[in-house]
Amino acid sequence: MRTPRIATLGATLALALCLGALSLSAQAQSFQPLERQSLDRIVAVVNQQAIMESQLSDRVEQARSQLTGEQLQNLPPESVLREQVLERLIVEEIQLQKAAEAGLAVDDTQLNRQMRAIAEDNGMSLDQFADALEADGLTLASVREEIRREMLMRELQQRQVGSRINISEREVERFIEQQGGAVSRDQARQALFQRKGNEALEAWIQEIRAEAFIDNRLSAAR
Repeated sequence: MRTPRIATLGATLALALCLGALSLSAQAQSFQPLERQSLDRIVAVVNQQAIMESQLSDRVEQARSQLTGEQLQNLPPESVLREQVLERLIVEEIQLQKAAEAGLAVDDTQLNRQMRAIAEDNGMSLDQFADALEADGLTLASVREEIRREMLMRELQQRQVGSRINISEREVERFIEQQGGAVSRDQARQALFQRKGNEALEAWIQEIRAEAFIDNRLSAAR
């Protein structure tokens, strides 16, 4: 079973920010075997928060585990893949710090509701979902943490990006004309909203990344 993902900005503002992998929380790191902890190292610092080699390795492996066949053959070299995954971890960390600064939080009621919805979307009860995750080498606790992170980033993105999107009636009419009149006004508005949303989200991410202090030690070591 492939672990289902939450769109980062809802159905209309979906933008892939990571390679569909699950990350370990800082708390989970404290339960790693002692040998692994002793070998762990910092691969990047985002403001004052460290990203560890163990987090990066887990994300790379999880990204790889969700790909099969031709997808695996098309993966970039290991060094490039690690850089790409680390960049996504950096972007996530910046957003989570922004969410904390804004006082955003996801309570257990919201999180449990989302967990049940994901299980139901996959035709399972929550217990069956937990068993399926375990069969994939994951735990319900780690998935809950990832979903909490995704929900926080989604709420932050909606607040920051939604206000930047403006669609005029002329734009709607022009889009309908471009499609040969084959779409309704609602469909045209939704398509424009998604396009502008993705553009605004990308621009915002570049802005907050430029403002952050980032020490990418993986790049520096090459």
